[in-house]
Amino acid sequence: MSDALINGLAGAGGGIIAQLITYPLQTVNTRQQTERDPKKEKRKLGTLERMSQVVNEEGWNRLYGGLGPSLVGTAASQGVYYYFYQIFRNKAEVTALEQRKKGIGDGSVGMLSSLVVAALSGCVNVLLTNPIWVVVTRMQTHTKKSQPNRTGSLSSEEVLLAAVEPPPYGTGHAIQEVYDEAGVLGFWKGVFPTLIMVSNPSIQFMLYETLLKKLKKRRLSSSKGNNDVTALEIFLLGALAKLGATVITYPLLVVKSRLQAKQTTGGDKRHQYRGTLDAILKMIRYEGFYGFYKGMGTKIVQSVLAAAVLFMVKEELVRGSRWLLTRAPADSVKPRPR
Repeated sequence: MSDALINGLAGAGGGIIAQLITYPLQTVNTRQQTERDPKKEKRKLGTLERMSQVVNEEGWNRLYGGLGPSLVGTAASQGVYYYFYQIFRNKAEVTALEQRKKGIGDGSVGMLSSLVVAALSGCVNVLLTNPIWVVVTRMQTHTKKSQPNRTGSLSSEEVLLAAVEPPPYGTGHAIQEVYDEAGVLGFWKGVFPTLIMVSNPSIQFMLYETLLKKLKKRRLSSSKGNNDVTALEIFLLGALAKLGATVITYPLLVVKSRLQAKQTTGGDKRHQYRGTLDAILKMIRYEGFYGFYKGMGTKIVQSVLAAAVLFMVKEELVRGSRWLLTRAPADSVKPRPR
């Protein structure tokens, strides 16, 4: 099994586990990002208040709206990203060694090369998986309309009709809604800011690998001479790297969510976006720069926790896979008992 495939599968597994743990935070954050209140009439709700509101008005299941396609998207995104990242990384390492033979550099992949590798992997990932995330955003921002409490003035037959809920808003409904609005191209809404946002994992992995390299170097130069890194240390390094990347790129994430959410038709023109630039200009004009940072606190908690879990689980899966692969040949040559 190739190193790229091991990293791809481990990344997919780590991404799924991280997604399951942090999904309610992601749902709340997407709703915060797509909330449009130009006059600032509504009271701002915190993360826990918004969670409580969703549970009380729509039920627990709405916190996990779109979980199915989201898990598919997470597995696909992490798998594609890590697979191509490892391929590009291997090529960068070969190039660095060749440059060393020519007297250029020390043979290691530099910070700029790591950034380019992560950016290329991110672009491939975005172009292949954007349709999944458009559907996920629609399902996360879909609100379940509660029936008004006026059963006292209704007949028993009308009460029964009012109690009947509409069919659940599923993946098929979201796909049909996107297609009816903009056709096939609708599934690539928000792809432009998302492509720019590849700088997020680029910055994240650049920071992570730089910190990991320094930690291993420091550990190796210690008296013990062992550069092994514990799962807890990987968890903390992943959290720190994601925190820095999220703060820098968050405004683009808000713009992407606005474009991918259901567009209002025939209503307030301030809530209708024709494209990335139009969304940015309207947000600046009607909401100010604060609009670009809506729900940032929730996102930081969710992203940092998810990234930390992802890195920790991925590294453990990679380590376990390599151990099994190196052990298998040794076990196969053992003499059979007679």
